[in-house]
Amino acid sequence: MVVRQELPDADVDRIFRALADATRRDIVRRTLVDEVSVSQLADAYAMSFAAVQKHVAVLEGAGLVTKEPRGRERMVRGDPERIRQAQRLLDQFEQIWRSRIDRLDALLEEDTK
Repeated sequence: MVVRQELPDADVDRIFRALADATRRDIVRRTLVDEVSVSQLADAYAMSFAAVQKHVAVLEGAGLVTKEPRGRERMVRGDPERIRQAQRLLDQFEQIWRSRIDRLDALLEEDTK
């Protein structure tokens, strides 16, 4: 089975690098539920406003969130389609893994006959 990526390798790398951090995963979770300002996000973590901004910038660079100015606030919103793209890639890897297990089972069954 061949993995057909709808995303370029560089995009896949950015997505999974961004999701490798627990704080960024939490930001994605929060922003998929509702639009949140960077200030509100900063209040939720024991880190500086600048550190939260950097996390948001990494997520934005990976396409996992969008940031939009609204007055003096910067509103952050998760992108469910980008999450679905990553999920489809993981699903393909799971299919490869399952097909290998099925082939192994078939080989073991032949050996017992």
